[in-house]
Amino acid sequence: MKSNKDPIVVIGMGCVYPGAHSPEELWQNVLAGRRYFRNAPDERLPKKDYFDPNKYAPGKTYCDKMAVITDWEFDPLEFQIPPISVYTSDIAHWLALYTAREAIKNSGLNLDEIDRTKIGVIIGNTLTGEFSRSHNLMFRWPYVERSIRRALSGSSESYVDSVVEMVGKVYKAPLPEITEDSLPGNMSNTIAGRICNTFDLGGGCYTVDGACSSSLLSIAHACSALLDGEMDVAVAGGVDVSLDPFEIIGFAKTTALSADDIRPYDEHAEGLLPGEGCGIVLLARESFAKKIGAKIYAAVPGWGYSSDGSAGITAPEVEGQMRALKKTYKRAGYPISDVQLIEGHGTGTTLGDKVEVSAIMQLLEQDNKNSICKIGSIKSNIGHCKAAAGAAAFIKAVMALKNKIIPPTTNCEKPNASFGTPLSKLVPAFTGSAWEKDGSPRRASVSAMGFGGANSHI
Repeated sequence: MKSNKDPIVVIGMGCVYPGAHSPEELWQNVLAGRRYFRNAPDERLPKKDYFDPNKYAPGKTYCDKMAVITDWEFDPLEFQIPPISVYTSDIAHWLALYTAREAIKNSGLNLDEIDRTKIGVIIGNTLTGEFSRSHNLMFRWPYVERSIRRALSGSSESYVDSVVEMVGKVYKAPLPEITEDSLPGNMSNTIAGRICNTFDLGGGCYTVDGACSSSLLSIAHACSALLDGEMDVAVAGGVDVSLDPFEIIGFAKTTALSADDIRPYDEHAEGLLPGEGCGIVLLARESFAKKIGAKIYAAVPGWGYSSDGSAGITAPEVEGQMRALKKTYKRAGYPISDVQLIEGHGTGTTLGDKVEVSAIMQLLEQDNKNSICKIGSIKSNIGHCKAAAGAAAFIKAVMALKNKIIPPTTNCEKPNASFGTPLSKLVPAFTGSAWEKDGSPRRASVSAMGFGGANSHI
């Protein structure tokens, strides 16, 4: 593990989440406790087809609430992209491209004054997005046609042909034609490549898939690339537009969804509510940032990630999460007890919150300090944005440092038992408060965990 004598710093941020099209809007929504949940739109998840209050109904979900992006449009002509390419590609590509541009604009950098071959892009994403899965229906038409013909075997050939033609027209009507854009436009890795292509960046591009840990892992990988000198500027974050039957019903079958509400760290927490969005940040070494005159939001001295080993695929594990935390603070050069704010994973699931709090508490208790650390989760505002969740948490933490405010966690009224009684070193941030300085630096941390035991901490 390399020492970080030249700290990595945040020099730009952009985001599009439910109710927020910028870091400033996201921050104001957090301070005000605004929540952006609604009934699932029929265009995304038709209730009559997929909802059943019975948790165990096959092929159904018992959760019909989600946080969705509204009032956002993508103009391909602004990016010199043919409109037909937009229609045949997953919207995750365009949301990430738009947000990357906003992050670059936010940084104030003039890319023409920087060596573009040293600017790289690392994006967190899982399975591209729901549009890709819809587009795949066009490729499956031959199977559907054969099924119709088998079901109508024995009928006259002319009748079968007429039914196939009629069903084919209805089936294909909402789907895009298969073109040369269909393959690259519906792959996950080309999300990062498209950003590099648009802005002529040559420092490397790839996509990280660590499930719900993806975007925080992308930021961690970007920090390592900067530390190694592979890049001078890194564009990192995550995008997730996946609120379709595959993911919603899949989560429902793990019983991770809430049938009612999301309450991170609360004793009445019963599950998560899904969300969507994109968050992207620009990172650089501090010396390079100062050289090019970039503004600096915050420094990133430590990052780490781990896996849960044999503990399980969908259930989190304390020891695995502790490994990520220990790596982070070893690299940072200070203990976790020096941190005043943790923006946690905070899914609102009973097991997930318990494991996360227990891992943090065990490390805090190893330090003989009387300091108190506040913990919160943005998921109570915008839902669990999966591959884009860590980026939202990261941006919230950076905005807290920038504005010198400990933000509140919405919808946590009585902490769950894993915090202990009475509350001691780790306490949910029930209300917002000024972040007073006691002589030590203001320090915040961010956690994200994903299926497969993918743990990350920054």
